[in-house]
Amino acid sequence: QVQLVESGGGSVQAGGSLRLSCAASGLTFSSYSMGWFRQAPGKEREFVAAISWSGANTRYADSLKGRFTISRDNAKNTVHLQMNSLKPEDTAVYYCAGGIRFSTIPGRYDYWGQGTQVTVSS
Repeated sequence: QVQLVESGGGSVQAGGSLRLSCAASGLTFSSYSMGWFRQAPGKEREFVAAISWSGANTRYADSLKGRFTISRDNAKNTVHLQMNSLKPEDTAVYYCAGGIRFSTIPGRYDYWGQGTQVTVSS
């Protein structure tokens, strides 16, 4: 079966950096667009970043441009999210997702990981 496993979350002070990784198995990874989403307590899941199957196209939430970078390694079936200049408002559970369509909409993704917690303290 398809599995997406996130790692790299943790606690960091404001201004710090974290690199999230998502390891995929059970699917033809290079055929799937991948996305990162996040959900803070009491809030809806929101789009963070997406990358097309080849890596040629990327998209970011407007509020995150310049601080976050999404990348993928199709040879290793992994997708990464480099997060710099972290702010307390970035605190959330971060999820990776895989879908055939390149999209910012959660409902268009077919597979989801279990999430990894990111906590940014001031």
